[in-house]
Amino acid sequence: DDQLIDVALTNGKQHVLLTSAGGMAIRFDEDEVRPMGRTARGVRGMKLKKNDRVVSMQVLDPASKGAILTMCENGYGKRTEAGEYGVQKRSGQGIITIKAGGRNGPVVSALEVQEDDQILAVTSNGKVIRTPVSGISVMGRNTQGVRIIRLSGDDERVVVFERIVDQDDAAVGD
Repeated sequence: DDQLIDVALTNGKQHVLLTSAGGMAIRFDEDEVRPMGRTARGVRGMKLKKNDRVVSMQVLDPASKGAILTMCENGYGKRTEAGEYGVQKRSGQGIITIKAGGRNGPVVSALEVQEDDQILAVTSNGKVIRTPVSGISVMGRNTQGVRIIRLSGDDERVVVFERIVDQDDAAVGD
């Protein structure tokens, strides 16, 4: 029942951050994942509790000054400094990134963001918001976060959110 959730190109000296729907995250050196052939099964990145699943993967620079923005299904989220996610060995359970469940619901995803970025969030009812990252509180890992998007009813959920890349910023990276 495994599914591929993301793929990223790395430079051999970066960190991988995996986040689960249950609010856990693990950061490890990418060199812990050995090169394999295309028919190989791979290695375990994160040990999951029963009924949990990995929802996002980010590749981080070891000296990253950014923050990790974690968003939950019920519209709550928060920013946490990337430095609060210590490097561990892969295949562990990780550390709490946000208190998932209850008010927050499960984690939708986690993204690396900078202070001047913006995000776009989309709900199951088609509501779309664009908001500056600077308006989202920076908090410690083991907290619930703040409301980022107000949902209309009990059946509406945040289904996806992404960082908006300004065309001027994209041109600089080319």
